[in-house]
Amino acid sequence: MHTHAPLPNNVEELQALLLAQISIAETLQRECDGIKLINESHDAEIARLNLLIDKLKRMLFGRKSEKLAHQIDQLELELEELYIARAQSERLLPAVPEPVEIAVQASAPKRAWPESLPREILRHVPDAPCCPDCGGAWQTLGEDISEVLEHVPASIKVIRHVRPKLACTKCDTIAQAAAPSRPIAKGAAGPGLLAHIMVSKYLDHQPIYRQCRIHARNGIELAESTVGDWVGNVHALLRPLANALQQYVLSAEKLHTDDTPIAVLAPGTGKTKQARLWTYVRDDRPAGVDDAPAVWFAYSENRQGIHPQTHLKDFAGILQADAYVGYDAVYASGKVIEAACWAHARRKFHDIHVQHPSAVTTQTLAQMAQLYQIEATIRGSPAEERQAIRQDQAKPLVEGLHRYLSEQQERISRKSVTAEAIGYAMNHWVALTRYLDDGRIEIDNNAAERSLRGIALGRKNYLFLGSNAGGERAATLYSLLETAKLNGMNPESYLRDVLTVIADYPVNRVAELLPWHVQAKQKTLAQEAASG
Repeated sequence: MHTHAPLPNNVEELQALLLAQISIAETLQRECDGIKLINESHDAEIARLNLLIDKLKRMLFGRKSEKLAHQIDQLELELEELYIARAQSERLLPAVPEPVEIAVQASAPKRAWPESLPREILRHVPDAPCCPDCGGAWQTLGEDISEVLEHVPASIKVIRHVRPKLACTKCDTIAQAAAPSRPIAKGAAGPGLLAHIMVSKYLDHQPIYRQCRIHARNGIELAESTVGDWVGNVHALLRPLANALQQYVLSAEKLHTDDTPIAVLAPGTGKTKQARLWTYVRDDRPAGVDDAPAVWFAYSENRQGIHPQTHLKDFAGILQADAYVGYDAVYASGKVIEAACWAHARRKFHDIHVQHPSAVTTQTLAQMAQLYQIEATIRGSPAEERQAIRQDQAKPLVEGLHRYLSEQQERISRKSVTAEAIGYAMNHWVALTRYLDDGRIEIDNNAAERSLRGIALGRKNYLFLGSNAGGERAATLYSLLETAKLNGMNPESYLRDVLTVIADYPVNRVAELLPWHVQAKQKTLAQEAASG
């Protein structure tokens, strides 16, 4: 109960009190307005930094720019400080009394968190067991509900398997249940822990030694050598599954491919060498195909063309890639059709435009933007429909752009960077325009570039791989985990399910454990449980 001081009895004192209250209210309003202006400034700066960070990340992708990476890190920290500062300033806003309302029914939470999350319900009732004014009993009129998202520290539990030996009371027969299967024979790690370690290492970029330190804080002492053994054994278990994934990906009619550098420790030197991870993406969803998307990664010690030529020796179809000369021998076979990437061509003009905008870069980028606008309207449509719309809307634009670039190529200095950008586009024009005549082909190779982004982020954390064998392990795990993500699955849950059964799974049926098959089985079981 709140008590109030008695009000004055004369008009003058009442007027003085009212003026004082008005003055306080005006002061509070000015403080609120000032803090709101600060917050608006923070919001504007946050928006600006987000745009700048996105722009820098686009520029960074695929480049060897430590300076740019450092700049992004600095901007991320600056953005973090702004978020914190905004939150702190909001806490300074004076509390404004709200009118008391009687809730006649339960109010829903302002934000609905996923129903799959476990919930702990805490009920808060007044301290007084009855009305402090009259002693009457309380009657529930309604309730207010709010939800707070809380973090429960990761926990590890010990599962003790007990197998009693049973003896027959009438004869000498002894029975005992068979020992449950483990992912690693005689290993002390269950499938859930192994999945967590692998996802932490390859998706969250936490090296083994950091994971061991994290577990040590929770009282779980894990030797790095032991966890290293687990990682090697998991790779051996998953290798047949990765091979099945490779077969599925390379059986596609169209592939996206790209590569990214990755540092590997050179044996006996204490230094690193630059190896490569190659990505091959099968994803025809933009063309209205229901086949499951998938990505297969391959590791190589260098970037020689023999590697993609070996990977693709049995592939026949459309290959969407950048202009790397290592693919030329693949196209020369006649089995593979080249499709170039408009994003690569556009990026060359964009980089020039950022530094030295000109009429040529402005006009070229504007016309390329129109091509992308057309693609946005037909994404997910059948290939035949995409081809028809491209012929009707995009082809005239492409032909106009070709005439424009040809004219500019004759006018500007051949030594200029703009001439180089134009030359790149003109030299690959046939491959760039092939998408107009085939609705299966994408306008760019962004599907492959997206698959490499996690690896690019990981390089900042783990710095280098320990060996070529480590590169092979990384390729296997990236393949399975990134494919799970492409199919909308939780990678850790998927890997836990696979590791639960794969040790005893028939090798000739291991393809049944690919992400989309596991996902379909889970949906079927859920439907049966709901109906039964």
